[in-house]
Amino acid sequence: MSKNKTVRKFERKFSSRVSHRTNSFFRIIGNFFLKVFHIFDNKLTVMLIPHSQGKVINFQTNVFALILGGLLTVGILSSFIYFNKKSVASNSEINSLMNQNRENLASLDQLRDENANLFQAAKRFQTSLSQSLSLLGIQQVGSNNNSSLNNGDLSSLFSSKDVTTGSARELADIQELTSYLEGAIEPIEQIGKMLKTQQSLFTEIPNISPIKSPNLHISMAFGPNMHPLSGQWYIHKGIDFSTYRSGDPVMATASGQVVTVGYDNSFGNQVIIKHNHGIYTRYAHLSNYRVKKGQLVEQGDVIGYVGNTGISTGPHLHYEVHIGSDVVDPAKYINIKL
Repeated sequence: MSKNKTVRKFERKFSSRVSHRTNSFFRIIGNFFLKVFHIFDNKLTVMLIPHSQGKVINFQTNVFALILGGLLTVGILSSFIYFNKKSVASNSEINSLMNQNRENLASLDQLRDENANLFQAAKRFQTSLSQSLSLLGIQQVGSNNNSSLNNGDLSSLFSSKDVTTGSARELADIQELTSYLEGAIEPIEQIGKMLKTQQSLFTEIPNISPIKSPNLHISMAFGPNMHPLSGQWYIHKGIDFSTYRSGDPVMATASGQVVTVGYDNSFGNQVIIKHNHGIYTRYAHLSNYRVKKGQLVEQGDVIGYVGNTGISTGPHLHYEVHIGSDVVDPAKYINIKL
């Protein structure tokens, strides 16, 4: 019985102590907020006194309103500065995008111009290829699909329907051109095979220039000309090549065998080469030669050097082509402009 009384007495004391401490805590908190409220509720008088004898302006406020107004002012100014920076950055990005867009449009216009130039070149390519294939007896076969061109003709490519515009039109045209070029691969390969099989024939025909020089020019063409010494009209039986100087290398214009190496009163130092199919070539007025009689030479081999020997008015090469007993114009075999 005495134990129950002791427990109850302890409980009453503990409860009273907790209640007292709780009340003290809330009283302290309440006093704190009350002091804070009194501090923020302190009255302030703001007076605006002009330098002149004008009326003094004053108004009353409290600390809370003053602090709140200051915070609002700082917040508004901070927001203004933040959004102003954002606006400047956005405007800069917009200007950059606009400049990039203008550059892209300019590039697109340039691309379209280049696309038009490509089609003009494709027209010329188609014409040249068709003519070459006709001369060689090769039939150009068109693709069977609808996107390809029939019989290697670019007519369908250059008469496309105006159903697409802008980049879609350019893309469709390029696809058509690609299809045509793919169809042109086979006949070009046939030409390559034909040229390869006839390669030995080309080297046996004098079809290259005997001199390679940026200063090369023709000082006298084949046929009727005025003789530089006698002043009389005569038939010039070759072509005179000049580089304005002596010593430039002279090449064999076709493969063959050297049959003459020596000096002639008219032609000076000369070399004559015998080729297949009854063709001979003469190289005259040389300063010196690098071959000997009976030597076999290949097309492009150096056989001598430009000179001024024999009857000559200056350093040059007199070049002749003979077929059997006939003297022919070398320009018919060399791809040069007289």
